[in-house]
Amino acid sequence: MGAEQGVARPPAVVWDESVLAYDLGGDHPLNPLRLDLTIKLATALGVLDGVDPVAPAHAADPELERVHDPAYLAAVRAAPSTAWDLGHGLGTTDNPVFDRMHEASSLVVGGSLAAARQIASGAADRAVSIAGGLHHAMRDRAAGFCVYNDCAVAISWLLDNGFDRVAYVDTDVHHGDGVQAAFYDDPRVLTVSLHQSPLSLWPGTGRPTELGGPNAEGTAVNVALPPGTPDRGWLRAFHAVVPSLLTAFRPQVLVTQCGVDSHREDPLADLSLTVDGHRAIYRALRHLADTTANGKWLALGGGGYELVRVVPRSWTHLLATVLDRDVDPRVPLPASWISHVSKTAPNWPLPTAMTEGADTSFAPWDGSGGDPVDEAVRATRRAVFPLHGLDPEDARD
Repeated sequence: MGAEQGVARPPAVVWDESVLAYDLGGDHPLNPLRLDLTIKLATALGVLDGVDPVAPAHAADPELERVHDPAYLAAVRAAPSTAWDLGHGLGTTDNPVFDRMHEASSLVVGGSLAAARQIASGAADRAVSIAGGLHHAMRDRAAGFCVYNDCAVAISWLLDNGFDRVAYVDTDVHHGDGVQAAFYDDPRVLTVSLHQSPLSLWPGTGRPTELGGPNAEGTAVNVALPPGTPDRGWLRAFHAVVPSLLTAFRPQVLVTQCGVDSHREDPLADLSLTVDGHRAIYRALRHLADTTANGKWLALGGGGYELVRVVPRSWTHLLATVLDRDVDPRVPLPASWISHVSKTAPNWPLPTAMTEGADTSFAPWDGSGGDPVDEAVRATRRAVFPLHGLDPEDARD
C-alpha cells in the first residue's frame, strides 16, 4: 500500500458526465438523472468547491475477468445487436440491452477501480464514486439493473494491490448478493449486508444462515430487516452488529455500497428510512473506517429510485461526509438547483431543505428480543458472532 501510516490524505471524488451513458432507457427505474442532480446539488451547496474530480477510464477485460467469465463479456458486447441473451440475463425487463452497453458498463467499473487506486497509491485515504455500487451482477449474468459488478472488481483489485483484509458493508435495501457470491469462500473479505427481508423482497437471498463457504465461514453476514423498519430500527440493528464484527475482523480498508432505496418514498421497496437516516449511516461508516480500517474508505453508490427528492440529497450528504464537509441538515436547497429541477422534472414535488426533520436517535440493542428488528439482530448475532469469538447474547460484544 502506498499510503504512509498516520498521514491523512485528501479524499478523492471520481466523476465524469460520461458515466451518465449507463442508461437502461425509457421508464426504467435506474435513471442517470439521479446522478446528474446529485452532482449539481453538491456543487450548488459548495460541497465540491476546490475538488478536482478523478475521471474514470474504461475497465479493461483483465480487470472485468476478475469476477466475470470471458464468455459473459462477449455476450454483453454482442447484446445490442442480438437484442437479448436471456441465458446471460440480458434483454429482460430489469436488464434491457442498450447501445454501447459494454462501454458504459465498463466505465462504471473503471470509476470504482479509479477510487480503489487512489487509496492504494496513497493519493487518498477516502474515495467515492456515486456511479458505482452495481452489486447484483453475477459471474456470468446481469441481474437487478447491474451488468458488471464494480464493487467486486474493486475489492478483487485491492486484494492484489497491498490489502489482505477487506470489509464490505452494503446498506442497500436489496441483499448484496453478487458481492457475497464473489467472495463467499474467501476469508480475506468480510461482506456485511443490511437489507429488507428476503421473505418480502427480491432477490430472495440474504438470510442470517448464509455465513460463507467452508474456507470462510463467518465472513458472510446478513441482517434481514422487516418491512417498515424506520431510521431508529435500522440504526439500532447496524450498531448491534457491524462495529463489533469490523473490530474483530480488522480490515485494512472499508468498501461500502450506499444504496438509498431503503428510503420510505422509494417505489421499489418497503423500508422506511429518511434522508436524515442516510446521513447518520454515512457518518457511522466514516467513524468505522477511521477506527477499524486505518481511515481507508471506498464509498460507492447503489440503488435509489426516488430520483429528485431522495437520491440527490442523500448522496450529497454522502459526498460531504467522505470529504469531511458535513452539510447542516437544516440548510435550504439552493434556488439555482430548485430552478434547474423545476425545468428538468416540472411535475415533481420538490423538497426545501437537506433534512426531512427526522429524529435519528435510537436506543442501543440491549440483548432483548420480541420486536421484529431485535429478532433480526439476534438471528444474525447468533449465527455469526461465535465464529468471530464474540458472545451473541452480550450487548457489550
